[in-house]
Amino acid sequence: MRLLLPQARPLTEQDLLDLYGADETPVLRAGFVVTTDGGVAVDGGSRGLQTAADLAAFSTLRSVSDAVVVGAGTARAEDYGPVRPRASAAAWRRDHGRSERPPLVLVSRSLALDPAARCFAGPAVVVTCAASDPGRRAALAEVAQVVVAGDDDVDLPLAVHRLREQGLQRLLCEGGPSLLTALLTAGLVDELCLTSTPLLLGSAPTLLTRALSRPLPLRLEHLVDGGDGVLLGRWAVRRGGDDGTAAD
Repeated sequence: MRLLLPQARPLTEQDLLDLYGADETPVLRAGFVVTTDGGVAVDGGSRGLQTAADLAAFSTLRSVSDAVVVGAGTARAEDYGPVRPRASAAAWRRDHGRSERPPLVLVSRSLALDPAARCFAGPAVVVTCAASDPGRRAALAEVAQVVVAGDDDVDLPLAVHRLREQGLQRLLCEGGPSLLTALLTAGLVDELCLTSTPLLLGSAPTLLTRALSRPLPLRLEHLVDGGDGVLLGRWAVRRGGDDGTAAD
């Protein structure tokens, strides 16, 4: 890999960790892989879009985060498992005072989650609302911490506040597009970390599920050449928008 902007230089695995992990302030990032024409899934998931460079960025973003946030629908569709940093990343986390493993945070209004699913084989938090089924909340409380934020829908600003009260300052949203759109609409996203894979699909789910109330300007923080036409961009969000809610 090679950093193109802000200054050109080769990148080692350690460099990549330092590049994404240098900011110690609270941040909510979104990490996605997209095609050149903006698609985020092929054959129902993102795996067909992934490359070696994207997997390196995916692992790095997880490794420098305090928690990985995902919508329940994406967790089901992609058969999410627990977050397990590589040995080198685990050493970086220890050196920077991070927990051994970042928990997986699943956002779900309906709580249509199986307590026996792979995602609960490691540290996990379920964020839901008061309108969710009490029986499902109790069942999931056996395998995860359950956080109630909001009455009829998940109140995303309150959810982020409660996660940060627990010391989870650096959050990484991995999907899906509905959750990302709601987080952007609520003005909660600080950065977009996008891998551009040189593919055209023509018809596919896109990064956002609906129009934003107004265009949201971005600022390019860095650009990495991942090889074979793959580009890794990190964009700062100049926030703005109305409050939003998220549901499965």
